[in-house]
Amino acid sequence: MRSRFGFGGLYMVMTAAGLATVMVLSTTGNGSVVHAQTPTKAIGRTPDGKPDFNGVWQAMTSAGWDLQDHNAQAGWPAGQTVVENNEIPYRPDMLAKKKSNYENREKLDPVNNCFLPGVPRITYLPFPFRISQTPMHIAIMYEYSHAYRMIYMNGTKHPEALEFWMGDSRGHWDGDTLVVDVADFVEQTWFDKAGNFHSDALHVVERYTMIGPDHIRYDVTIEDPKVFTRPWKLSIPLYRRLEPNIRILDYECLEFMLPHLPWYEVPQGLPKPPGR
Repeated sequence: MRSRFGFGGLYMVMTAAGLATVMVLSTTGNGSVVHAQTPTKAIGRTPDGKPDFNGVWQAMTSAGWDLQDHNAQAGWPAGQTVVENNEIPYRPDMLAKKKSNYENREKLDPVNNCFLPGVPRITYLPFPFRISQTPMHIAIMYEYSHAYRMIYMNGTKHPEALEFWMGDSRGHWDGDTLVVDVADFVEQTWFDKAGNFHSDALHVVERYTMIGPDHIRYDVTIEDPKVFTRPWKLSIPLYRRLEPNIRILDYECLEFMLPHLPWYEVPQGLPKPPGR
């Protein structure tokens, strides 16, 4: 898929205000951002000197539908890749499952069945999330289905022989970058609606870097030797929500979808929803 601007190069990105942060983005031919210049406006910091991530954030991307370049279709917006080199390195024996997932996505997508989206998918769903930061713990509360994560910053290790839909998160600082190691996943979650999947061997490393007072660069490295031939990366900007009195609201998937889910049995005496 070709950008309407023809080819990658250097672009100047500015907001309308005269005091805006200026960033120079270097892109590859497929539009993937590979570098961002240090912002001209200082970032906020917590009392212990760390970058201040407190607030409500949201990704503005079509990655929740498909991580890679894709055209528009019914119910899907077109989008450009967020994956490095637009390549997800599946093992040859895993490609058939990816194809089957895509062909049966409306039925098989875990999110369509109201299961938790997992990490990193929940970050780039079209819903905001709140980060609450302390020196020892960082909590992320998502609008989608009241999901939440606790990132432990105390140096402890992942628990053994446990599995979680959202994984287990252990964080540390690498300079001004928050690095989160996420493991102990169930194998049922997907990376997007296009059927990109993983096994229970999934290992995710997230890097949250402030590139301005209201922007985070979210870089993710994904490793799963049962499914992929090598680790691969994706990168997405996150934007601070600046509306007055912004807050996380409610989106409870089961409340809207339960009667329509294939595994749900309507109690006797209640009318069946259309199509069942």
